[in-house]
Amino acid sequence: MQGFLNLNKSAGWTSHDCVAKVRRLLKLKRVGHAGTLDPAATGVLPLAVGKATRLLQFLPSQKAYRATIRFGVTTTTDDLEGETLTTQKVPELKLEQIQAILPHFLGKIEQIPPRYSAIQVQGKRLYDLARQGKVVEIPKRTVEVFDIKVLDWHSREFPELELAIHCGSGTYIRSIARDLGEMLHTGATLANLVRTQSSEFCLEESLTIEALEMQIQQGCFQPISASVALKHLKAMTLNSAEDAKRWCQGQRIVCESENTTPSILRVYHPDGLLLGLGQLIFNDSQSVLSPQIVLTESEVALNQGKAN
Repeated sequence: MQGFLNLNKSAGWTSHDCVAKVRRLLKLKRVGHAGTLDPAATGVLPLAVGKATRLLQFLPSQKAYRATIRFGVTTTTDDLEGETLTTQKVPELKLEQIQAILPHFLGKIEQIPPRYSAIQVQGKRLYDLARQGKVVEIPKRTVEVFDIKVLDWHSREFPELELAIHCGSGTYIRSIARDLGEMLHTGATLANLVRTQSSEFCLEESLTIEALEMQIQQGCFQPISASVALKHLKAMTLNSAEDAKRWCQGQRIVCESENTTPSILRVYHPDGLLLGLGQLIFNDSQSVLSPQIVLTESEVALNQGKAN
């Protein structure tokens, strides 16, 4: 079995917990995840099973979240999982004040990750250093936020703002919450987070662990094919079964292409079987397709050609 799973992660589960559970359910060792999701967060966690784990790095990196930010509170972890550092009631805070500074968080921005995060500093995870009481300088990272929209506003002693955030890989929503509070001089922390999209997998089409277990018991579970998960990559079909055999054996194939820029492509057998991913390069005025990830054994590709 190989392919992808659009998992709806429950609160309290780590990404590693989800991988371990799916391994047991599918009785497979090769299961991996894309884009770690904090234990307190819920929503889309893309998983790959079988040989598809080699394709995780090629999934689209953009993500979308629905975040609730609570003002007047700061914590050690920049969310409600941590210890409270400060509290101040701010019933006078207005939505208009927040809307005026939201544009500062759009585009390519510099961001300091939370002290409790998986970022490595000096060869160690930040959350390990924080738990040991060690204070280290956390380097800024450049991330990209494509869009922020206000979904709801709750005016109260500790006001809450609900946002839809569309961003690139590596963006910490906890840091956005913390930095919003700092700019407003009120303090803020992340109260709730749902990932609504990751790598083009959306929440509406996701499966909970319970639904996955039921499908497996009923014998109807089918992983999402690599062709669907990697549809953002252009495709190339080889001209012959012999080319498919050679390519699967690691040989470069001279091909025709209108592309003039090196790129990663989905590579198909003439009969429609996905063979893997190849890199299109140019050598001596020729287009050459070099194997990068081979998913299908050469014998399988050859036999498919003979069978037709």
